[in-house]
Amino acid sequence: MGNRDRSSKFVELANKRVNKAIKNLQLVGNLANKSNYEYTEEQARKILKALQQEVDLLRQAFLASRATQKSEFRL
Repeated sequence: MGNRDRSSKFVELANKRVNKAIKNLQLVGNLANKSNYEYTEEQARKILKALQQEVDLLRQAFLASRATQKSEFRL
């Protein structure tokens, strides 16, 4: 698979997956509406912690990928 094919596949999948993730986050955000739902602060903290952990892992994956591509050591 050529670089152009891999790049276009990345863009295609990124557009689909990121938009789907945003939509799902918005749906989770709807749960914050206290007029429709009842929840404890602990439940809210658990949700936010779980989502933040996944975002942190995602960030690390992209940064690690970038670092391995550009890392160079010299004395």
